[in-house]
Amino acid sequence: MFESYLDNVRNKRPVVHCITNYVTANDCANVLLALNASPIMADAPEEADEITGIAAGLCINLGTLSKDRADAMLKAGKKANAMGIPVVLDPVGVAASGFRINIASKLLNEVHFSLIRGNVSEIRTLAGECDHKEGIDVISEGSDDISKAINLAKDFAKKTEAIVVLSGKTDIVTDGKETFCINNGHPDMARVTGTGCMLSSVIAAFLAANNDRVTAGAAAVCAYGLAGEMAHKRLGSKDGNATYRNYIIDAVYNLTEEDIKEGAKYEMR
Repeated sequence: MFESYLDNVRNKRPVVHCITNYVTANDCANVLLALNASPIMADAPEEADEITGIAAGLCINLGTLSKDRADAMLKAGKKANAMGIPVVLDPVGVAASGFRINIASKLLNEVHFSLIRGNVSEIRTLAGECDHKEGIDVISEGSDDISKAINLAKDFAKKTEAIVVLSGKTDIVTDGKETFCINNGHPDMARVTGTGCMLSSVIAAFLAANNDRVTAGAAAVCAYGLAGEMAHKRLGSKDGNATYRNYIIDAVYNLTEEDIKEGAKYEMR
């Protein structure tokens, strides 16, 4: 089902503008290159709308937020909306500070996002269900209850009119009507900083290259999770998380349609 979505990315080579955090910008650029997409990593507000003007997709990541980056995100997001290109929001650690929550609220009010990807605590915060501070990687209680997670994602998708990707042990991709539950990936991906940031960039490329955005989002999640599985199989007894990061990017580079056809693990709910 998802095979052609990867092929479309490789053939169309979409330009993806990433306003992302400085911890993972290099990895996000490299994983996009591994897909044969073309990354631009520009976060100056003075050029945000101009750079977005030559892109086919935009990925906004709150990881290392600043006032200037927030200004750039707003300008780029509005330009992307005017152009009709997909915009992905990754609200990294949004519950960690009032500043992040305020910027995220402003973005949600002024920019229409095609897709929002986060863990349970991040999505709950954006939905107004959390008023306490949580770290970047914290998962709230009850996140293992798949039915509750699906309802959270579907409700937020309807509220925002965006596709929601709820990352967890089972990844949920939904537009409020159609819902994919995906079980690709490996637990050790959480030991590499930026795997979620890379996923959001990959999603932006898939959305930019494909018309059916909810299925494109699910295809991206499956493909990236599968790359994580394939990369983990390469690890030797002396390899650690730095090697794993490199192997993940290599796996994305070498991923084939046949790999996805045979390895995608998902169900419709």
